[in-house]
Amino acid sequence: MTLRKQARIWAIGLAALIVLLWLLGDVLLPFVLGAAIAYAADPFADRLERLGLSRLMATAVIALVALGVTALALVLIVPTLIEQVSRGIGNVPAVIEWVRGLIATHLPDPSAEDSPLAGAFERLSEWSASLVTGIWSGGLALIDFAILIVVTPVVACYLLYDWDRMVAAIDEYLPREHRDTIHELALKIDGVLAGFLRGQLLVCAILGTFYAVALSLIGLQFGLLIGAFAGLVSFIPYVGAILGGALSVGIAAAQFWGDWWMVAAVAAVFVAGQAAEGNVLTPKLVGDKVGLHPVWLLFALAAFGSAFGFVGLLVAVPAAAAIGVLGRFALEQYKEGGLYQGSAGAADATSEDGASLKREAGE
Repeated sequence: MTLRKQARIWAIGLAALIVLLWLLGDVLLPFVLGAAIAYAADPFADRLERLGLSRLMATAVIALVALGVTALALVLIVPTLIEQVSRGIGNVPAVIEWVRGLIATHLPDPSAEDSPLAGAFERLSEWSASLVTGIWSGGLALIDFAILIVVTPVVACYLLYDWDRMVAAIDEYLPREHRDTIHELALKIDGVLAGFLRGQLLVCAILGTFYAVALSLIGLQFGLLIGAFAGLVSFIPYVGAILGGALSVGIAAAQFWGDWWMVAAVAAVFVAGQAAEGNVLTPKLVGDKVGLHPVWLLFALAAFGSAFGFVGLLVAVPAAAAIGVLGRFALEQYKEGGLYQGSAGAADATSEDGASLKREAGE
């Protein structure tokens, strides 16, 4: 089979895979997260196997350790979160009175005929219907989140247990002619992804701790929860600081209304966190593992997020890194071929190969 025909078949297969992933984008999240967890935990399982444990026992040990760490974190954090939520609920009447006073002070009387707010009450029933729909959608989202929490660990455990066998099975189906080249590219991609994953997880842990502690010290309501959330989504570049900062500043504006220095202090926390991430944490802990320019990373986030939603945002940077490895390999092949060197360069390369073969035959 010619190389052109092989390339055509692989291109068709890749296009079909992309279409399938796009169609299944809404249900892939627990499986993508489970695969990422299994990939990250596989080196630890291999190390436990070298110590004499079976693959099943190694998987069980890792699962029990992860469960213990999660339970300890919940014991330490959940009471604080419950206290913050209770305090926030208790402040709801005061917030409502503050909003009423703000409306009465700065907006015209809605009962007047010429008031621009006169038509607002006529649309109250429509807003109520929209609110009911929103509550229903939120309930469905909560169910999806519960399913995510349950399914992801199960998928991770199954994949971790079968990881080596899956890799061996995939290796058996590789085309023999290009097997060594695929192995070389796979090792490069694995090195990029492993370095990026370890470094980025450490960055997320540091940022989450910093945001949670700083916001709690300032006294922001839900500061611990917002800080942990911002650190978690910092796995997606720039998103953690943007979402966490916007949410925190909004809550700070309502909580510290009139005390703008406190609002500025909350904003400064995320400015400092983003500066530390961009100038210290990411260069030191992640470095140039991905090998992509920041502009291309932003493009990857936009493209994958548009195509696959939240799942696309999660896989954008690792996928872009893998595409970068393949792209650099393709450029190397292009520069060695006749399309780049021209017919004369290709003829010279062919003659040099022929001369080297003759020398080897003579020896």
